[in-house]
Amino acid sequence: MFTPPQRQRRRTIRIFVVLLGVLAVLLLARPCRTHLQAAQILSRVQAPQHPGALATLAAHPIEEVLTELPTPSGPIRARLYLPKNNHHLNAPGMLLVQGVHHLGIEEPRLMAFARAISSSGIRVLTPELLSLADYHVDRSSVDLIGYSARALSAQLGQKVGVLGLSFAGGLSLLAAADPKFAPYISFVVSVGAHDELERVSQFLISNTIQQPDGITLHLAAHEYGVLILVYSHPEDFFPPADVPAARETLRLLLWEKVDESRKQAALLSPASRQKMELLYNHQVEPLAEELRQSIARHRAEMAPVSPRGNLAALQVPVLLLHGAADNVIPPSELLWLQRDIPPKALKAALISPAISHVALGADPSLTDQWKLLHFMAQILERTEHTQPAPAIPEPFTPNQSQGRIRPIFSVFRHNHVDTEVLSVGLVRDCSRTTFIAQSRSVNKP
Repeated sequence: MFTPPQRQRRRTIRIFVVLLGVLAVLLLARPCRTHLQAAQILSRVQAPQHPGALATLAAHPIEEVLTELPTPSGPIRARLYLPKNNHHLNAPGMLLVQGVHHLGIEEPRLMAFARAISSSGIRVLTPELLSLADYHVDRSSVDLIGYSARALSAQLGQKVGVLGLSFAGGLSLLAAADPKFAPYISFVVSVGAHDELERVSQFLISNTIQQPDGITLHLAAHEYGVLILVYSHPEDFFPPADVPAARETLRLLLWEKVDESRKQAALLSPASRQKMELLYNHQVEPLAEELRQSIARHRAEMAPVSPRGNLAALQVPVLLLHGAADNVIPPSELLWLQRDIPPKALKAALISPAISHVALGADPSLTDQWKLLHFMAQILERTEHTQPAPAIPEPFTPNQSQGRIRPIFSVFRHNHVDTEVLSVGLVRDCSRTTFIAQSRSVNKP
């Protein structure tokens, strides 16, 4: 039998234990929720057509809006993914930037990723960067990434995250380091990014690349890397009379239209056709010296689009992710980025066997799956910390096309099925972009 003081102490202990339990739940609520959302996103990305019960649990249906964004050089095409039934007025925004691929914002893996992220309640914008879609990495894409982030930030009234894939990952870091754009960016996620474009270009020829510790990494480069190097500067490899036909031949080959590419190659001179045969058969060695000379010739063009030496002003939080077996941009580039990003800005870095070049791997271990899941959860946690964005300091000078409303279209998706189409108007003034749905819904047959 307990005396009154003992009963009081036991009651106090029970209350203390309950309070500890409540506190633990409150502390774990956000990590548990973001890890669950991360698992759902990865499930949707891995199997977008058949995501399973976990991926569809509490997933928001999505409205997809095809639109344009204003930039000083003119409007660019973009797609906005809006989560429906999201009761949070300050739902976060994220800019998702394409890698080097001719389909641009229509690339299926990019669209699947954007839908997966948006289904978790995030407003996602994918701007189309025509240079990257044409296999060129140039400074114009850095500015377009920055102006796209600024336009989305102005629309939402808050800073936005930027997630760049492949070479766009490095370009996104450069945009975030630019004082014109940094105030509108809350964080940057760089997936499979380059640190130095010249070093990566040399790897595509030699299948070797040096790590920061001096160790040489040996990895068979992806065959299309050399095609990109030649396509970027066909004038370095073909006589002037053959350059137009060579460029088209290479473009079709990069698009994996081999038969059409061979038909175009028939227009080339015999010597140029012989060189194209080397590329068709992935024979790099006979072209190695010409490739090295071309890289040296364009070294000055590569430096401004390389994070190396250009990130001193970077203050935005950065998360780095790279595939362990990436044979387009080797994982050693993440190690170089870790050295070049200011220490206060770098928040997370992971080289993972669970992904290849910006795509999920085939059969990762449970440990590797968990590390990737945790990395994704860290991204989601950062999206929840919304911050107000400053006003845009200077307006764009509108031209005639920017000043009028353009009819475009939006698709409403629920459970991965297109169910409704809305016509949408784009209203634009000098300093911000506004997206307005204007018409009735129409059920698709």
